[in-house]
Amino acid sequence: MTDSDSATFKLAQRLGECLKQRGLLLVTAESCTGGWVGQAVTAVAGSSAWFERGFITYSNVSKSEMLGVRQATLDQYGAVSPQTAQEMALGALTRSRAQIAVSVTGIAGPDGGTVIKPVGMVCFAWAIKAGSMQQQTHFFTGDREAIRRAAVSTALQGLLFLSDSVAIVT
Repeated sequence: MTDSDSATFKLAQRLGECLKQRGLLLVTAESCTGGWVGQAVTAVAGSSAWFERGFITYSNVSKSEMLGVRQATLDQYGAVSPQTAQEMALGALTRSRAQIAVSVTGIAGPDGGTVIKPVGMVCFAWAIKAGSMQQQTHFFTGDREAIRRAAVSTALQGLLFLSDSVAIVT
């Protein structure tokens, strides 16, 4: 296990402890990470107590069909946009039994980037059912694996931050 893998595993463990303590279930909606966030959390033994499901929505059609991302959003802003990330997170919550969600959509490369949306641009949204929504866009550097690895770490860190703000469910 590399240092990076170990750090990701430790983040996922901390997240699991936090979610379990608060009685929350997690749902993921992933595009450029291709299920890697889901893989990271399910690497933790006992994650079935706090990980409800994951959506891998690589194509625009799957984003619309599985998560309810509006075609108008995709047409106006594109798949890699804060607006799409937000609709992905909300759609994941709506289509699951989870109370907390993360979405990830970006351009991992090596191709596909533009001047406006370069390789390494990744949009995230974190949402709590009937609660707050946070969104961030990051511009990561490196090759495809480095960008995706950084996106997984960022997704987990954002979930930890958001879940820390939720009161414990009794």
